Amino acid sequence: MSAEPENPSPAELAARERDEQDRKAREAAEQAQLPYKWTQTIRDVDLTAPIPANIKGRDMEVVLTKTKIRVAIKGQEAIIEGDFPHPVVGDESSWTLETTPTPPGKEVNIHLDKVNKMEWWPHVVTTAPKIDVSKITPENSSLGDLDGETRAMVEKMMYDQRQKETGGMTSDEQKKMDLLKKFQADHPEMDFSNAKMG
Repeated sequence: MSAEPENPSPAELAARERDEQDRKAREAAEQAQLPYKWTQTIRDVDLTAPIPANIKGRDMEVVLTKTKIRVAIKGQEAIIEGDFPHPVVGDESSWTLETTPTPPGKEVNIHLDKVNKMEWWPHVVTTAPKIDVSKITPENSSLGDLDGETRAMVEKMMYDQRQKETGGMTSDEQKKMDLLKKFQADHPEMDFSNAKMG
């Protein structure tokens, strides 16, 4: 049972909204300081990092293992180096060097295929600042990538989360209520006035 009130006051809602905006701003500032940008889906992680236009693939030092990453221009400090928070599929992970039109230059692109396709990453390497994975809302389009049973479970979790946020009933609570109503309809002779849902 949650300690939060069922119907928060407008002041409480405003305070929560301010806290959430502050958290997002802090998180965005931390992520902006990284020498790379990264995105993820439930299945994979993609990184990009700008590098000088004169750099060629042979000038790069890229090491991708199941648990570690190192990306550097040979002889220079690493752009990213460290342990992954969760393992990747080494054979399915890759990197490319591409030319960028604006600003003119190049970037290294790294694709990491997650071993566990049901887990959000808080960061790419364990030494980097974390993001709040509980605030990630998966895109509906990517739900189609999941198998039927997994997709149903994710949709149920998303529904229950939305219901909790609005003070409504989760799908399990709704099922109990529907069963109780059906039982009441089937047994009108019974008194349910003091019945409590637990």
